[in-house]
Order: sequence, then C-alpha cells, then structure tokens
Amino acid sequence: MPIPRPQPLPFTNPGDIRRLRTTLALTQEQLAEQMQVTPLTIGRWESGQSKPRLIYLKQLRELEAEAAAASAAHGPQLTQQVDAAPPQLDFAGDPKGVSAVAEAWHLAYGHQFNPTFASEISRIDPLPHQRIAVYEHMLRQDPLRFLLADDAGAGKTIMTGLTVREMLLRGRIRRVLVVPPAGLVGNWQRELQTLFRLSFRIVTGAEARASNPFRGPGSDLAIVSINTLAGLTFARLCEPDTPPYDLVVFDEAHKLSASTNQRRPNAPHKSQRYQLAEGFTGCAAPSSEYAALPWACRHLLLLTATPHMGYDSPYHHLWRLLDPHVFATGEAFRRFPERERSRHFLRRTKEEMVDLQGKPLYPPRECSTFGYELSQGPNGEQALYDDTTQYLLNAYSAMDNEGAMRLALGVFQRRLASSSFALSRSLERRIDKLRESVRQLASGELTPHDLQQRQRQLRRRHTDDYFEQHTADEDGSGAGSEANEDYETAILGAIVTVSVEALEQEIKTLTRLNQRARAILDSGSESKFEKLRQVLEDPSHASEKWIIFTEHRDTMDYLVRRLEGLGHTGEVAQIHGGMAWPEREEQVEAFRRQDGARYLVATDAAGEGINLQFCAYMANYDIPWNPARLEQRMGRIHRYGQSRKVHIANLVATSTREGRVLEVLLDKLDTIREELKSDKVFDVIGRMFENASLRDVMVEALKDEDAAKARLNRLAAKETVTAISDQEAATYGNTGDVASRLTGVRSEMDRERYLQLLPAQVRRFVRHSAALLDIDIRGDINDVFSLAPLRPGALDPLLPALATYPATSRNRLSTQRTSTEANGVWVHPGEPVFEALAHEVIRRFGADALRGTILVDPRANDAYMLHVALASVETAGDSPTQAIPTQQILEHRLLAVRQQADGTCEATDIEPLLLLHGSRRVAPGSVPLASRGVGLKAGAGEFLQQHADANLAEEHRNSLRLELPERRRRVAAGFDLQLAELTQSRRNLRRRAVNEDRAEAHAASIEAIKEAQQAVRTKRAQALANLVVGHEHIGARDVRFLAHVLVVPATTEDDVAQYDESVEEFAVRVATEWERQRGHDVRDVSKPVLARDAGLPDYPGFDLQARLSDGGRRAIEVKGRSGTDAIQMEWNEWRQACNLGEEYWLYVVLDCATPSPQLIRIQDPFRKLLAKRQETSTYSISAKLLIAAAETDWQEPGSQATMYTRRTVATVGSGQ
Repeated sequence: MPIPRPQPLPFTNPGDIRRLRTTLALTQEQLAEQMQVTPLTIGRWESGQSKPRLIYLKQLRELEAEAAAASAAHGPQLTQQVDAAPPQLDFAGDPKGVSAVAEAWHLAYGHQFNPTFASEISRIDPLPHQRIAVYEHMLRQDPLRFLLADDAGAGKTIMTGLTVREMLLRGRIRRVLVVPPAGLVGNWQRELQTLFRLSFRIVTGAEARASNPFRGPGSDLAIVSINTLAGLTFARLCEPDTPPYDLVVFDEAHKLSASTNQRRPNAPHKSQRYQLAEGFTGCAAPSSEYAALPWACRHLLLLTATPHMGYDSPYHHLWRLLDPHVFATGEAFRRFPERERSRHFLRRTKEEMVDLQGKPLYPPRECSTFGYELSQGPNGEQALYDDTTQYLLNAYSAMDNEGAMRLALGVFQRRLASSSFALSRSLERRIDKLRESVRQLASGELTPHDLQQRQRQLRRRHTDDYFEQHTADEDGSGAGSEANEDYETAILGAIVTVSVEALEQEIKTLTRLNQRARAILDSGSESKFEKLRQVLEDPSHASEKWIIFTEHRDTMDYLVRRLEGLGHTGEVAQIHGGMAWPEREEQVEAFRRQDGARYLVATDAAGEGINLQFCAYMANYDIPWNPARLEQRMGRIHRYGQSRKVHIANLVATSTREGRVLEVLLDKLDTIREELKSDKVFDVIGRMFENASLRDVMVEALKDEDAAKARLNRLAAKETVTAISDQEAATYGNTGDVASRLTGVRSEMDRERYLQLLPAQVRRFVRHSAALLDIDIRGDINDVFSLAPLRPGALDPLLPALATYPATSRNRLSTQRTSTEANGVWVHPGEPVFEALAHEVIRRFGADALRGTILVDPRANDAYMLHVALASVETAGDSPTQAIPTQQILEHRLLAVRQQADGTCEATDIEPLLLLHGSRRVAPGSVPLASRGVGLKAGAGEFLQQHADANLAEEHRNSLRLELPERRRRVAAGFDLQLAELTQSRRNLRRRAVNEDRAEAHAASIEAIKEAQQAVRTKRAQALANLVVGHEHIGARDVRFLAHVLVVPATTEDDVAQYDESVEEFAVRVATEWERQRGHDVRDVSKPVLARDAGLPDYPGFDLQARLSDGGRRAIEVKGRSGTDAIQMEWNEWRQACNLGEEYWLYVVLDCATPSPQLIRIQDPFRKLLAKRQETSTYSISAKLLIAAAETDWQEPGSQATMYTRRTVATVGSGQ
C-alpha cells in the first residue's frame, strides 16, 4: 500500500532531538550555536515544552542525514574510529597514548576474554535458567532461530537483553527490532535501557506517517508495537533505502496465530499478525501485503509463556517461522527428532527454576477469599441486585439470538458485580442509547426495519466476548480509552424490540434502577468497598503496598476517590489502558518509590508488561471471568525478583449467584493446590477453561445456580491440572531441567570470576584516559568521583554523554556497579560516558598507535614486535529463506600477533601488551629492529589475514560443512512432505470431480495445485543448491591494523630486578607447601600452559589456586626476592586483586637466597596496599609496607611460623 510522501522531519517526540544531539556528540550550547538559536530553545525542545518550527525541522533533517552517513560502519562502535590512512611506522608514538588505545579496544572486545562479558556490563546477576538459555542455547546457534517459552515471570526480557548485548559485542548483529503488543512497548524500552544500557527507540504510527523511522540515527535499535507495524508502518520497512534488521524479536508470540484444517491442509488460516511475521522470515505468500519486504531477517527470536494453547496446528505454525523449509508441514514438524528440538526451543516451568543453591526461585502464593454480604432492605444492595438480575432475564431472554443475549448479559453481570458506580454508568449509557433509538424512530430518521438491520450488523460484528478472546496486554490503546470499553459501549446498544412504547418502558425501568444505584453511592456505604477497607487496614499488613485490580475504569475511578477520601490523598497511583506508556511509567514509579504511593489501582491493562515484584500484596476487587487474566494479574507480583510470600485477596459477594459460583471456583483451586502440594494450578487456570467459557457458566447461574456449580466442579479438577502437566511434558520434552545443571553452572561461574575485567580494567582506563585528555578526577575513583577539565574545552567531548543523565547524577560517577542510575552513573563499556571517553582516546591517539611505540618487557631476552588488528568474518546471507545472498557479518574478532626479529609470527591476544610499560631511555634509532618495521608489518599483515581466513572463517565454514548432510536431508524432507500434501489434495479434488460429475467446477483448483507443486519443486532445488555452496560464501574481510608496538628487553637495573625465574619458582614452592600443610588443595597456574589447562588466560594475575577444606577459595599471587628488596605487582595482578577482593592473597617470600626464607601473607592486598596508588603497568611495594599489611599469623624473621629451610621446600616440587 502506498504511503504519502514523507514530510520534513519526524522530530515530534522530544526524545528524537536529544537522541540526534547525542549521536552528533554535541552539547545543547553547541547545537544551539550550529542552528543559531539559544541553548534555552534547545532545552525547551528536548523537554517537550515547545516544538521546532518548520525552518528548524529542516535543519534537524539535514543534520540527521549527515549523522546517518557518518554512522554507516557495521559492527562495534569503535570500528568507526580506525584511521583509513595510517601514518608512517616510526615507533615514535606516545607510549601512554598507545597503551590507552589498546585498553579501549580490549574493553570493546571484552567478550573474547570473558565469554559472559555482557553479564559484567549489565545491571543483572543472571539466574541459572537465564544463563543456560543465553550461553548454552541461544548464543551457540547461528543463525539464531529460537522459541523461548519459559513460564510467565521468568525474565524473558532479561534473557533477550543479555542475548542482544552479547551479539552486539561480537558484531553478529547491528540492527534489532523488538515487536511486542502495544501495552508492553514502554516496559521493553525501560528494561533494556535500565538493565543493559541499550537505548531502543519506540516507533509510533505518527512518526511513520511523517517519515521513515527505520533509517537514520536512532533506528538501529527500535521497538514498535505489533499493531502499529501491521498497518501502514510496515511499508516504511519496504522502502529501498531501509537497511535490513539483523534480529527481530516477537514478544507474546502465541498471538501470531495460524492454524491448518485437516480437510484443507494447503489453505491454512493465518491471522494478520502471523502474515506479518512471515514477511520478516521471507516465507510470506506472494499475495500477502507483507511479501513486499525485500529482505529476511537472519536472526529470529519468539517469546511466549504459552506456546501450545491446546492445539497442535498453531504450535507447528510457530515452529514454521523458525525454519520455513524444515518445518514446512505439520508432518515434517512431528518427524523432527525431539532431542534436536532443544536447538530451537526451551521451556522451563516455575517449579523447575531454582537459584544457585537449588532453592525454588518463586516464593509460595497464598490466595484468600473474603466474602461479603450485600446490604439488605427495600433500598439495599441485595434488592438492587435482585431487581437488576430480573430485568436482565426479562429484557434479554426475548432476544432471538442466544449468542448476542449472552454477550449482553455478560456485560451487565460483570458491571453489576463490580461496583454500584460501574452499574450506574452502564445504566446511564444504555438509557442514552435507547433514548437515541426512540428519537430516531419517532422522527422517522430510522424505520423499524432499519433499526433491526443495525442490530443484525451489531451481532455479526460482536460474536465473541472481548474479555474471553483478548488478554490484558491488548486492552491498552494509549489513546484515552480501553479497547474493552468500545466493546461494552457497542453491546449496551443491543435492543430486543423496535417498538417505541416498549423502549420507553425499558427506559423507565432503567431509570428507576439507576436512581437506586445512585442512592447507594450517595450513602457512602457500599459493602464491597467496606470489605476491601477491612482487608487493607488489617494490622498484619496495614503498612504494605497493595495493587488493587478491577475490570472496569469506572470502578477504578470510584476506588481512587474512595481511597483518597479515607485520607490517602497523594498515596494512590492508577493505571488504565487509555494511558500512554510514559504516563503509565510515571504511575508505576510513584508506586515503586518507598515514599510514594501505597496503593496502585489498576484495570487489567496493568496485568501485562508491568513488573511489580517489589509489592507482595494484591487484591482482586473484581474476579475476572477470563481465568487467563487472573493468571496474568498474579504474574505481576509473583515473578522473578519477588523475595517474599505473595498474598492475594479475592473479594466475592456470597449473596449473589455469580459470587457463589466464583467462590466455588476459588475454593476448588485452593483445594487442588493443597492436594498437589504445588502452586501449579494457579499457572494453568487459563488452560483449564480452554474449551469452556466461564462467562457461560455465569450466565447459566442466573437460571440454574446448582447446574452452574456442578459444571464448574467438573472443569476445575485435580485431574485436569495433572493432565495439562502431562501434555506439556509430552509436547515440550525435557528441556527445562535446571537443577541437574547447577553443578556445571557453579563451576563455570567460578572460572568466569577469574576472567572478569570489571571494575579494575575500567578503573585503570578511566584514570589513564583522563590524564591523557587533561581531565581531572575529583573524588575517590574507588567510590564516587566527578570529572573536571584541566584546560578549557578538555571535557567538551564528554558533555553530550553526561547530558543524558539527570543533573544530580553527572557528578556521581563510579566504576562500581550501581543499582540504579539515580544512585549515580556506572561507567562501563556500552555506557555513554565510557563510550565517549573511549572514542576520544581513539580519536586523539589512534594515529600514535598506528605510528607505533616502544614498550619494555622485563621477561624478554630479545626485542620483538606486537601487532593488534581487527578481523571480520562475513557471509553472503544464509537465512533459511534468503533467495538473494546479501553480505552479513558473522563475527568481529580482535587479533594480536607476536613477531620475532626473523619475521616468525605467533598468534596471541592483546592482554600481554597491557603488562608492558614505556621507557624514556629507549629511542627508536637504538633498536635495530625498528628500521625493519615496515617490512615486518607487511609480513604480520599476511600472517593475520591467513590466520583470519584459515582459522576464524574456517570455523564457520566447518560448522556449515558438518551440518550439511543432516540439514540437506531435513530441508528435502520438508519440501517432499509439502509436495505429498499437495499431491493428495490434487487426488482428492479429482476424485470429487468424478464423483460429483463437476469436472469444470474443480478444474481451476486442480490447476492452482499443479502450479503450487511446480513452485515448491523450484524452491526445493534452489534451497538445496544454496545449502551446498553456503560455506563457500564465508570469508574474512581485509584485516585492519589498530596498533604496532616494538617490545624491547629490560635495560635498567630496576626493570631486571622485577623478574628472576629461579627465585620465583622457589617462592611458588614455599607458598604451595604452606597451603598443603593445612590440608588445602593447590593448583599451580603460574605458567601459561598450566593456566590454560585450568581454563584461565595465559597470564591470569595469580600463581596458585587453592581450595580450602571448608570450601573456600584463594587466588594466590606469589612473589620471591633473594633478599628484602621491594616487590613489583604487574597490571594483571593488580586487576585480579581489585576484582577478587578478599579472595585474593599476596604471598611474598623474602630472603630466598638465604638458608631461612620468610613467608609474608596478605589478604586483599588491593584494599591494603594498592587502592590509592596511581595505575601503572607495575606497582612497587617495599618490604616495610608488606610487613605492616601482613596477616596476624606473621611473626618476626627467625620464628618457626614463617621460617622454611631449603631442604623443607625442596620436597614440595617432588610431591613429598
């Protein structure tokens, strides 16, 4: 569908202007100067106080276009800083600047040194099931085509964010599109920003109408609701200059519904949402409006807590999106081996999710039913209920359409049970509808026939109960009203008769009922609210925060007024589906604050996408008739992160038919919970009523309450819950066993602790960079600090990044992880201040790094060279449905090579470079190797290019080759089964044509099937051909150098004294003996080969790993000195001391050359000796300081406690 020509600029959202300014790295003052306006004007635009005029919108568009051109580089952001024209290699670059450049690249590619680096730089501590999903399943799959189906509240947003962050780090993706329901867009943006510092932009329909929001600055990471995307907005993705999205995420993926009728297997019914998803996977039917998308996403992630809704066909169709060729038909899916499904699928129930100690992750739930009696008397609530019920039975039983009658009864029953105010508002709306019909009939504007025709149209349009067919996340329109309100308003217009007299009589009845409802309201005494007040004011939980759910906005407004009337003004937050998501966020934040609202009154629009695990108390003022909504409500507080027992209060009117039926249901659920000794029943309430309607039970209760109760007892049975569990186990397989993996997970986390780069690496980088850029660090860099310029303009490159934070946070920087941004700015890779600092270092000293510098290695005997480079592996597109190959990045990798004087090259990593230090005493001309730098660089370049292709690219090629035979078989089988279905359909049509003697009637259908068969054969041949040559399209891009270093041996006495191999080995034996004498298990990791065997990097920063008898751990760095000279701690040792804290020990053996060496032991040397020191590549510490910091078991030299004879130590190495 064509879209109107784009209008100048979509900068209607204040965040767009701020985002553009940040992209351009400009302060408000700098942007104001460039646009010739005042900084105050820029501030007003960004705060939404005013909007730019057309002339300024045009300027912003031009700036946006310039920024888009500048940001075209693919991969990690720092790749944009590589100098295209390297300077002459003369090794005269600034050593400190080159070291800082190396540190920047090291942190940018931290995942190469810690495989769970994204966990380090995120505000999360992944739980076992989350780690397993991300690091054992999703990241191992390339391309990622995955269905994550954990129970609600498991943290699927967190797992998605962690996966996205890891894939961005690796360069596997650059552009990500998240597609959730409309009510969840704000939650996605908030959590990705808060937890992962991923700045996703929310795309609105208004933006898409004005311009293309999927290209230009801020478009790489985007969130758009599925309803917005399914409309005209999709056409923007189809425009020729819109870059493809690498990863597309569909939340609530079960809403992508499609099903196949066995009688017509070739004509499945597909919802508009499903067809939209087909467009992204490249398998949309040619006739579909979504087939216009010229690209298919390489990576696809589907998220849902209910992948199987009781029917096999929709479940298969979800799998088909993952791989349309392999899962082409239901039979192909059924034949796919269950053990292989875990490559694409993972589901864990709440019962299977545990913490690292194996304890259940979710606390228990306690559901209590609080019954109340309606007030009696001729003007009481009971009389109003009875008379309204009688009116409903009399008025709607005369309807000729039973379905329409039940819908209308359902609306009134719900609102009657909700509150007198909701009932009154419904009566008023119906009176208005009937009066309008009377007016139209009396004036001749409508004839009775016209009115009957209108009623038929209404019944055709509303055949299903909105509350049953839609879940809570679909209630939110953000446009001032809830979607269910439109349904209720329409249903209230249903009429039974077209007689003016009868309509007027009904108006009189309704008016009398409304007057009585108003009288009850005016009395200020409603039994239901009084029961709620008693519950809230119970002394056992009177100080707790409560979320109070109702189905109706009218009742929500009533509750807010009543609660405020009790003295809680300013303590009541509210959420409804008519709120735009920013307003919802404000209300949630008011409720979250300790000094904020005590109560959150909400409609079911808050039942999805709003995480309230800080609250443990919930009241259901209305019990929803759609059990799935009850599930969703509980999921707001009973979810990952909830640390307390959850209390749920259900209010039920025991003197009404509906209330007594609901009481039976709630009591039955509690009985099942006790019998099964599990909360599982609360998680499958929706499944229990899949093939039955609770609304029908309620309507039935109006006529026969006992029959309704009996029916409910049959539906809500223990056997039903058990059957659902058994069906899930059979459908999903055993993919969710978290407990059996705990030992392995704990072991991996132990190892990863020694691979962490933060906070030490960032602390060092910030201090080095600040000094180089003339920036002063004020405060304590180990705690909270701020940055200030030492010269005019020094801080300017960082100001736009700082401006993204509240003013109160900009002077509260920290290299330690903070819980929230409100507590200060946590400086780390991926965070704006850090990224601005790294970019400025690369900009200022990148040329120095390519020019080369000279550094000293105390361990070296001869000079050598170190080269650092960036390699990329790419492929010509291997999406399951990609017909036309397109270049796609598979991986970015930071490489380093050590090159000897004879040109021999050996692959290494960048970390050894960080252990080296500069020396002013060495001039380039004094090192013969320097004169051969250009030639050696060329040789290193050839080695790196060969290494990138023969090792990195070959890994990817081999992976495809190994999978090729099985993948060919499965793809061929998928197409063959598709052809078999078409052949059978063709036979059936021919048979029907013969039997019915209607050959001509079926001729067109038979011909269409023949064409479909030919199309499938063509696709089969093409897909198999692409598979065979897929590995041939993988190769390494040209390697780009980042830095060159000429490394020379130590030339000064101080440098030489740093390392004496024989003394160090003796000291290691002394430390090992001391540990073993105390029953500790000791592992030597002091040599690169020993460290690698332990799963550590070559230079882990300590020499020994000790496991204590009580299960404790020690990482022990050992230093030996012949006498009592000072020791030197190197950078990697300093880093581990900083990161490991009390687990890190420094063992110093003095007087190693004497008959009685002395052992000094220091726990947490970073805190005691290193924290206040200026970062360098080495840290010198005197014997006096060591003795002062030693543990209390250290004694003066000569005592038995610390004395070791050489004979004693000699036995250590032999294992005696």
